[in-house]
Amino acid sequence: MPVPVPQQRSVPAAETSHGDLTLLVIEDDPAGTTITVPELSAAAGTRVRIRTARNLTEAARLLTDDVDCILLDLALPVAGPGEPDPGRTEPLSERADELAALTHVLRIAPLHAVLALTSEDDTELAAEAVRVGAQDYLFRGELDARVLSRAIRYAVERKRADMAQHQLTESRLRAQENARLERGLLPTPLLEGSGLSFAARYRPGRSRALLGGDFYDVVRTPDGTVHAMIGDVCGHGPDEAALGVELRIAWRALTLAGLCGDELLSTLQQVLEHERQSEEIFATLCTVDIAPDGRRAGLCLAGHPAPLLARHGRPARLLPYEDGGPALGLLPRARWPRRQVELGGAWSLMMYTDGLIEGRVGTGGSERLGQDGMVAMINGRLTEGLTGDELLETAVAEVRELNGGELTDDVAVLLLGRDPERIRRWGGSAPRSHPASVDRPPSPPARAARAQRPPL
Repeated sequence: MPVPVPQQRSVPAAETSHGDLTLLVIEDDPAGTTITVPELSAAAGTRVRIRTARNLTEAARLLTDDVDCILLDLALPVAGPGEPDPGRTEPLSERADELAALTHVLRIAPLHAVLALTSEDDTELAAEAVRVGAQDYLFRGELDARVLSRAIRYAVERKRADMAQHQLTESRLRAQENARLERGLLPTPLLEGSGLSFAARYRPGRSRALLGGDFYDVVRTPDGTVHAMIGDVCGHGPDEAALGVELRIAWRALTLAGLCGDELLSTLQQVLEHERQSEEIFATLCTVDIAPDGRRAGLCLAGHPAPLLARHGRPARLLPYEDGGPALGLLPRARWPRRQVELGGAWSLMMYTDGLIEGRVGTGGSERLGQDGMVAMINGRLTEGLTGDELLETAVAEVRELNGGELTDDVAVLLLGRDPERIRRWGGSAPRSHPASVDRPPSPPARAARAQRPPL
């Protein structure tokens, strides 16, 4: 039964509300209806606006964002006499031909609820319309204001539920795909035979991400030298995360090829300059190469915070920063001096990005933790006997707590250590290292302090 718009109906603006509904009726014979806007409004309990279109071309013009539901006569021809068929791309079967108008409407109105209108003797066609994509169907002989108003609201709510479920499914699939991709891009340390312990903690600043602009890596070259690196690309988006991965992979390839120090950093800067999105992008970097005997190391800093060193039984302290060079990407012909550092027999070395030290502290969050605050915090956890993964998890959790919530910047922390007693127990080698812990809840801090402070 066609449903026209009564031309005499004029609703004042005061009657409008957020519960108003707009129905677009697509029917080629709107002359004989008895259903009017007042009847629909009374049945629905709220104001109902009705628009009518005699063909699909006119319907496309009337199909605006405020339309809540479409009532489509399945008997409507896809094209009028002498007009091209906008929905026909290839020959259709008889049943598909009967649903051609519906298929076209679903294509041009994917976000709108659709009601199919057909005759009572064609139940199979009506059911097929729902299978194709309509939210419900109505028979012409049973159409009245109450049935139509109820069908409109049901169709609108079902469409909303379908869209929400579709978006939820898409989000889950996208999240799973991103998680697999980002987890595969996190590094696996190559430390077999080094005798060094390894732990890492990684927390991206982006919501629901596993990978940020921070990056790190650790490899052991055939001569027995252990090379460690940690860096930070300015920014927090996916482009910065991708650039960080490129720099990490380039660093590993160059290190395994035998480069180190200034030569390696100069080559990494070339990679950065070619791969960055704009000239304002730069990256800070800290590299350490530990001698095969584990007692000495070379340190290069490119605009990055200095590592934290703790020798056995002594408080942790920052390594010198005075000989550092600029961040990668700032100066075209920069140089990065390599500083020799004495590590000793038993030690731990913590490398980190600035996300760990730039969190807010104090009343009102007006001050930052800073390097001094970080050193004091780490030494406090050392007195509690924390080491390895437990130390890093507790440190990151405490930084978040001092900040009053989630950190806005990426955080990466890398911990390398040497314990001669442990090396002897393992026959000259350490147990196999594992990738970094990513966004795990912190473990509770240890309660009992040991008599002698261990390394980190």
